[in-house]
Amino acid sequence: MSELDGINRHFEELRKRLLRIVLVIGIITVFILAFHAESIQVGEITLYYPTPEPMNNIAAQVTQHMKDNLVPENVQLIQTAPGQAFFAQVYISVLVGIVLGMPIVIKELVEFIKPALKEHEINVSRSISLPALGLFIAGCVFSYNFVIPYILEFLYRYGESAGLVTFLNIMDFVTFILQFLLAFGLSFQLPLVMYAISVSGAVEADFWRKNIRYAIVAIVIFGAVITPDGSGVTMWFIAGPMIALYLAGMISIERKERKKLNI
Repeated sequence: MSELDGINRHFEELRKRLLRIVLVIGIITVFILAFHAESIQVGEITLYYPTPEPMNNIAAQVTQHMKDNLVPENVQLIQTAPGQAFFAQVYISVLVGIVLGMPIVIKELVEFIKPALKEHEINVSRSISLPALGLFIAGCVFSYNFVIPYILEFLYRYGESAGLVTFLNIMDFVTFILQFLLAFGLSFQLPLVMYAISVSGAVEADFWRKNIRYAIVAIVIFGAVITPDGSGVTMWFIAGPMIALYLAGMISIERKERKKLNI
């Protein structure tokens, strides 16, 4: 009976922490949908402050920014059914909520698994919380600026060469963008995951070098799965950076191990 009580306590603890995460992300999502970011110039610095404006909210501003910066020239972004623009803004708001709420997400997850960790593993989990947030944001920024524009340009160039007028549904567009932002935000955690596994003692430092060929195969398959076409070209926009991240993580772990041995 005590074992069952323990399981119930764990589930209750998980439920409470997940509820906090959902609540934080939900509050941020509602804020993004309800407020407009108004700019003000202070000297040479542009600052922003929120004003209530649900019809021209922050999510709509983000959508406009993505349209201006990511949609290829001569491609028309359209709404083909009532409510599509609204739901696209909801998706964007949730993503912003996840990114801004990431410190709380990481904190709650670390606190939940803490009882099952040893002391040095607890220290590792704490030390990687801030870098995890930084890498997630870096992955999203990298994807937004250096990957998504080129993939869209590459895919829609075929229609232009055939003399076609291309229309892009707003829901398909936003889903495509969010798919890549989340994929890169998560894939940029790879060096951190490798570091945490190594520091916890689960594997030796040379494990990553010995298994590099299998890692590359897995990364290429991952790139092929989440890219939208079967050309075999766009998958390298994802696989290439992930392989570089794997190599960076492997070299960092080996350097740290050598320093430890030299002390």
